Amino acid sequence: MKYLHTMVRVSDLDASLRFYRDALGLEVLRRTEHEAGRFTLVYLAAPGQPEAQVELTHNWDPEQYTGGRNFGHIAFAVDDIYATCQRLMDHGVQVVRPPRDGRMAFVRSPDHISIELLQAGPALAPAEPWVSMPNVGSW
Repeated sequence: MKYLHTMVRVSDLDASLRFYRDALGLEVLRRTEHEAGRFTLVYLAAPGQPEAQVELTHNWDPEQYTGGRNFGHIAFAVDDIYATCQRLMDHGVQVVRPPRDGRMAFVRSPDHISIELLQAGPALAPAEPWVSMPNVGSW
């Protein structure tokens, strides 16, 4: 058995690409349009890791998606959790669970999918402004 991808449905493909590609830093591996089924698939992965993909499924007909929290989360190891969180904030992404411990943070996609960020290796020393930032909502 081989892991292929995690699929999440997205309501606004452009907003989702701004989050996953531009803010989070994933790379688009391929994109396919399916006219007959009226949907678009976009596969992304962390740079240099095409074997661990996230599939964004965008159905062209409007649909309300609920239960994003029930999905669980997608997790990524990052080289510098503080720099990653700052880059996300610079892209307008709210850090809902700041990395107060220098180890773990959570953000949410435009469709409220929880994204866990974990510091690769040992935790970084606690630092401001992260130590003083409160949690926002749920993750």
